Amino acid sequence: QVQLVESGGGLVQAGGSLRLSCAASGRAFSSYVMAWFRQAPGKEREFVVGISRNGGRTDYADSVKGRFTISRDYARSTVYLQMNSLKPEDTAVYYCAARVTNDVTTRYTLYDYWGQGTQVTVSS
Repeated sequence: QVQLVESGGGLVQAGGSLRLSCAASGRAFSSYVMAWFRQAPGKEREFVVGISRNGGRTDYADSVKGRFTISRDYARSTVYLQMNSLKPEDTAVYYCAARVTNDVTTRYTLYDYWGQGTQVTVSS
């Protein structure tokens, strides 16, 4: 079992940056693949980026490649999402997710644990 708590969302102008954090507690942080998803009003939850258990593999959605960076800090049991060059279409609730197996998958139904979400709003 793991508990996930996101923070760092907010309102930013287009072209700006935000860094989201997801603090994990409970079972060993290194046991989980971690990922970020997002959901805009009226849309399905979509994969943003995932990182393997040892941090050696990352997988980004095409829409965020070159702008977003995921990282994980094992000492703090925290995963980060650095978001640069933000666009209005990045506006959504961002969710942190964890799964036990070592496959980074884009399918949200395959993740076992979820945070409560944090709102990111990008104004034009």
